[in-house]
Amino acid sequence: MKISELLDSKAIVADLQARDKQRALEELTDALVACDLSLDRDEVIAVLQEREKLGSTGIGDGVAIPHGKLAGIPELMLAFGRSRAGVNFESMDGQPAHLFFLLIAPEESVGVHLKTLARISKLLKDAAVRQKLLDAEGQDAIYQAILDEEAQA
Repeated sequence: MKISELLDSKAIVADLQARDKQRALEELTDALVACDLSLDRDEVIAVLQEREKLGSTGIGDGVAIPHGKLAGIPELMLAFGRSRAGVNFESMDGQPAHLFFLLIAPEESVGVHLKTLARISKLLKDAAVRQKLLDAEGQDAIYQAILDEEAQA
């Protein structure tokens, strides 16, 4: 399954305003909830916060992939956010995060959840891809950059 198949272009926040981890989680959750009104915002945030207690999902190189599992959702859901200023996400390398993929998976999913995390990590491991996402002008250009990269994979 491709990232672009899971990511609604309306769930892309091209200019995150957050300056801290909590606010970043809230903004990304708001983007997800705007695409699926059946989601409970507080429940999603609580799941993400619980996961962050285990260790930061800031993987370094300016990337964070906050994720968690939620009962009652039919399929994996993604949101994407970009912060040009950067957010202190307590990343492994101590650097601010600029690119965020928020992933919520059905509680019973294992394989697809892990495969999607791996696919996102692989995509963002490439410095050129990260730069394209940072340079893209707006929501549609970010989505197109993801489509373009996946077409080459």
